[in-house]
Amino acid sequence: MHTVAVLALDGVIPFDLSAPIDTFGWARLPDGREPYRVRVCSVREEVSAGAFTVRAPYGLDALAEADTIILPGVAEPPRTLPPGIAEALRAAAANGTRIASICVGAFLLAATGLLDGLRATTHWFAAAELARRHPEVTVDPNVLYVDNGRFLTSAGAAAALDMCLHMIRKDFGSAVAAHVARMSVMPLEREGGQAQFIVHDLPPAPAGTTLEPLLAWLEDHCDRDLTLAGIAAQAGMSTRTLNRRFREQTGTTPLQWLHRARVRRAQYLLETTGHPVERIAVQTGFGSPTAFRERFRKVVGTSPQAYRRAFRAGVS
Repeated sequence: MHTVAVLALDGVIPFDLSAPIDTFGWARLPDGREPYRVRVCSVREEVSAGAFTVRAPYGLDALAEADTIILPGVAEPPRTLPPGIAEALRAAAANGTRIASICVGAFLLAATGLLDGLRATTHWFAAAELARRHPEVTVDPNVLYVDNGRFLTSAGAAAALDMCLHMIRKDFGSAVAAHVARMSVMPLEREGGQAQFIVHDLPPAPAGTTLEPLLAWLEDHCDRDLTLAGIAAQAGMSTRTLNRRFREQTGTTPLQWLHRARVRRAQYLLETTGHPVERIAVQTGFGSPTAFRERFRKVVGTSPQAYRRAFRAGVS
């Protein structure tokens, strides 16, 4: 059997802990046999999981016997790992063990140095902090999971299921993974990455700055066919001055800011109305459905229709 060791540290996030236990536990081979043996281990017998306490029946020595090690996230990812953990994980990696992190468990894996020079992901909300703490890791906040071969990282919460299904498919094939997906009541593969869940805030301008009235006007009129020259005329300044002021006060250009405002408006319309994509393209100033779809996918990471299926509130 393939042994999966799930490492529970103090402050472990309950969903991150349970997702791999259930997902690998539901796997069945065509003859009905269980392909995985799942063991929960920790540095001590009991660890806090927020609202309850977890009793881990295995210690760190179980990591040496595992074929796969899963690192669930913890509520407050430490800057340095508890004694013995980094050494145990590096030793397991040297022996060829596959190691995967869930959500902010990427901080634990990165702290071992095993992700140095590799691409990784984590929950989009924590991606910037992971990149700051570990500049040697290339952090991608837009995907559900990253597979580097022996080291895998996943985004927040439900992305753990996506990554586990991916590993099961690699280990035992699509039929076994599809059975687990049905047991999990989720698709074997989801369309789009976690970019579709990110709230794309507009670059802020401090209250009282010279651009504040113009930004409000742009939001109110983003459905119009606006040009840089037209925006500059509305602001009463040259295009060169407008570009400089935008860089100084928002950190971006007028047209980039406008594109982001249009995408946010489109997301709202996709979530709250039944308007066809063609109508939303006009309502948000993109000019054509093709231009709208291309820009939306570039910013959000999925198509307008897929976004609507995932987030529409059910109103017409």
